[in-house]
Amino acid sequence: MNDATPRTVPGSDSNDRMPMPPPDELSAEQQAAARRIATGPRGAVFGPFVPLLRSPQAMEHLQQLGAYLRFESPLPRIIFEMLVLLVAREWDQDFEWTYHLPLARAAGLSDETIDALSQRSVPPELTAAEQSAYDIVIELLTDRAVSDSTFDRGVEAFGPQAVIDVVVTAGYYTTLAMVMNMAQTPPPPPTSLPG
Repeated sequence: MNDATPRTVPGSDSNDRMPMPPPDELSAEQQAAARRIATGPRGAVFGPFVPLLRSPQAMEHLQQLGAYLRFESPLPRIIFEMLVLLVAREWDQDFEWTYHLPLARAAGLSDETIDALSQRSVPPELTAAEQSAYDIVIELLTDRAVSDSTFDRGVEAFGPQAVIDVVVTAGYYTTLAMVMNMAQTPPPPPTSLPG
């Protein structure tokens, strides 16, 4: 089993560019936004929400989208987590890969699929629905478009809403990856990972 995490972003071994500010340096708007995240399903401000706290309105809108994708979307969890790892690998995003790896395993993603994603290879033995989601995102990342046949397979596998959720999931985690790569957000410590 290969737990290879994505290659470290240049400079990410240095200091976190945007660590959590001391509480007395947070504006009232930042404090309120942080409180709303901490009392929601995430339970704390961590990972991408630490640098995003600098723009509390953007942070709140993004976290609401993320909460829908993680906790309410009709997209099967195994496919959702596969897409998160796919995007994390594409962006060499250590936080998202490290945080979502146990979630992907808990959702049923096989070690072979995880290994393939970590090596930017096509995962073996995907179900038709998993392959469809993978193909949609890979085509968007490489071709900036989705072929008619890939689109039609996606709609057949998921229906229109979940096809949109496949793309929105990839876009959402791309946004988080870009924010954390810019901020040099460190991966989570093992003791903080979801069980």
